[in-house]
Amino acid sequence: MAFADLPILGALKERMHWQQARQTVLAQNVANADSPGYQARDIAEPDFSSLLASQTGPARTNTGHMTLASVGSGTDSWRSSEVRSFETTPSGNSVDLEDEMMKVAQNQMDYQMATTLYSRGMGLLRTALGRR
Repeated sequence: MAFADLPILGALKERMHWQQARQTVLAQNVANADSPGYQARDIAEPDFSSLLASQTGPARTNTGHMTLASVGSGTDSWRSSEVRSFETTPSGNSVDLEDEMMKVAQNQMDYQMATTLYSRGMGLLRTALGRR
């Protein structure tokens, strides 16, 4: 079994892929902040908790045991959609540059956290295997 096949590391990789895709959409919003008629877009966040619950949840060995509710992960359905904004310019542009820059900064911090968790998880596995 490869390290990357572990469910927790797979979920972190999936999260990083989503954040990369979101960064692209947010960058397009910033780039088109002055384009007439451009509508701000964003990518809906997949339910990563259900992905983890379905992959790392305890096995139900007895009917009396409780289970974690697992909903479909939906990680393949990163669809960008228009963001409803109460602020629209007379030219029809709905990009609020301050909001977009806040989203970009938050997305960057979340991505950095995910990469840190991924690299530390890999380091722990290497240490456990005696390969450090």
